[in-house]
Parts: sequence; C-alpha cells; structure tokens
Amino acid sequence: MDLSTSESAASESGSSRTTKENIKYAHDPANHSSYKYKQYLPVYDQTIKFPPTEPFDFVDRGIKADKAKPHLLDTTDESVKVTKLTPRVGTQITGLQLSALTEEQKDELALLIAERGVVVFRDQDFKDIGIQRQKEFGQSFGRLHVHAVGSHVKGAVELHNIYVGPDNLDRAQPRATKLSTVVYHSDGSFEHQTPGVTILTLLTVPPTGGDTGWVSQVAAYEQLSEPIQNLLEGLRAEHSGFGQVESARRDGKFVRREAVKTQHPMVRIHPATGEKALFVNQGFTKKIVGLKEEESDAILQLLYKHISQSQDVQARVKWAEGTVCLWDNRVTCHAAISDYDFSSQETGQRHGFRITTLAEQPMGVDGLRSVW
Repeated sequence: MDLSTSESAASESGSSRTTKENIKYAHDPANHSSYKYKQYLPVYDQTIKFPPTEPFDFVDRGIKADKAKPHLLDTTDESVKVTKLTPRVGTQITGLQLSALTEEQKDELALLIAERGVVVFRDQDFKDIGIQRQKEFGQSFGRLHVHAVGSHVKGAVELHNIYVGPDNLDRAQPRATKLSTVVYHSDGSFEHQTPGVTILTLLTVPPTGGDTGWVSQVAAYEQLSEPIQNLLEGLRAEHSGFGQVESARRDGKFVRREAVKTQHPMVRIHPATGEKALFVNQGFTKKIVGLKEEESDAILQLLYKHISQSQDVQARVKWAEGTVCLWDNRVTCHAAISDYDFSSQETGQRHGFRITTLAEQPMGVDGLRSVW
C-alpha cells in the first residue's frame, strides 16, 4: 500500500534536487531563504544505509513510574492544567515544559502516554532547543527509529520529516483519485520490535485544518464481542514494509533500509499497563496468518472499519504554535487529516518532525509472540 497519504509519509517529495554532497532536497530551497526553521527542511542523505534492526533489550520506563504521577501531575502547582480530550483517549497538558522534565517526570509521562494513548503538550519551547537536545529527549523513551524511505532533517536521520507545501504536493495526487486520504495506521508496525513512543512537533501549521486523529486500540478491542476477542487473541497477522519500500523505489526515492515483514499477535499486552490492545492497522497489516484469504480479508475489513469509524474512542487534535504530541504506537492508531489547500503559498505549508522510538517485541495473550 502506498502510504503517501499517511502522517508517516507526509515528507516525501515530488520536486527534489540533488546537491554535490549527495543530499537530495525534498523541497525547493529558493522558497525558504528567510524561513526560521530552514535547517529542519526535508532532505534525503543518499549515502546512509542501514541493516534491518537487530534484536535488543527494552524495558518500558513506565513500569517503574508511580501510578499516581505526583511529579508530573503536581496538583499543588496551579500553573499546570491537565484535561482529558475525550473519556477514552487523549490528555492535554499546559504549563509544563517537556524540555525541563526530570527523570521521575519522564517515567510518569511514559505511563500516562500508555494509559491515555496520546498526550498533547501546548506552548512548548521544544522546537527551539536544538537537534541534539531533541534527540536526547527522544532517547529517554527508547532507541531511535530510522524511517526506511522518508526524508529527514539534514544531519539527523533520526528526525523524520513531516512536510507538505506548495513545493511538495504529494498529498494532492491521491486526494484527486480517492474519496478520502485518511488512513489510520501505527508507524512501522512491520518492525520486529515495533515503535513505542513517538514525539511529533510542527514548526509551521495551516491556519485551519491539518489536524491529526488518534484512536484507542485498547478501547477498540474492548468494544468487540467476547467471541471475536477470543478468536483474535489466538491469531497473528502479517505486517509488511515491502509496499512502502517498493513504492518509494518506483518513485525514484532513496531506500536506506530494506523492507521486513513480521507476524505479530493481533492482540498485544502493554508491559506498563497490562491492558490488551488490538494490534492491526490499515497501513501495514496484510493478512491474518492461518486463515483463508476470504476469511482474512473479511475480518481485517471489519476491524479497519471499526478503527476508522468508532468516533467514541477517537480524539482529534488541532495543532497550534508550540504544540507537541506524544503517543504510544502500541495502543493507538493515528491519521493525518489533509483538509487544507496544499498549493497556497500563504497557508499551504505544514511542516514538522517526528522522533520515534522502538520498543519491545509484541507480547500477546497466553505468551503468544511475534515470529519472522
């Protein structure tokens, strides 16, 4: 599947240039000479190749957090405001800077993200603290993931670029041929050890539109009938990155890591909360292992419809100056909502960067594990 309509592929370009340094621009530099964040504009370094991710030990820092979160959610500090976006998914925090969090607060934040799916921080200085500190903050939650084909910030391949503007109209192409470009997905779910926490900050946002939606996969699982829950708990589904890589190659884009596919439990258990979460997504899940094609297709289509249409377990976040969103890919799916005019020089740019961490190999019910 071509994910050019998803949040994770928003940075890929149709109007790129190559420099003598083997850096390929995913934007037109002439359009951004006075742009404050031009050092964050998307490029492809065509010299960096990576092997498939090797197995590594991972312990979720939310496991050791105080469940009451007294350091992060200090009720005596009147400047800190904490509100739920919806009953089942999403929490918003104001009055607290990510760049100034203590280690205890980071532990508690990891647990809060796991419990609420996505945590939205407003009025942050995060985009101005510099690339090194941004990477270090991401590393607080795990090993940094490198996107196989997406563009990145120059000199920082771990900062995956999110960029749409008049000089990069990739999203306009699928919008012309599809009723909707909204695809709920979990980033890199094909990896053997899948992404955990993702941190996304936008540097430039349209005046209206360009929101991001999240759905709780915990709540989506809980809404299923018990017979369907029991069926899914004993099954694995194949997640594949081959479509993403093959599509990139067809478009002449640089591939820095070859594709992999993995069979993951369809219901996974979060190590910090013990909650069960549905673990399939329309972006990368291809089939249910052991079922006939018609059976697999019917069940997956049911689940995709459930995930995308269950607004009672979804949250939609409007971006603003200084907004940073952190979410847990193990218990949510998300989608970029492309409802703004990409071609406008004044209002059509949506630009930011994403830092994604890798977590544990998924653990299913009764010890069911991933295989590859």
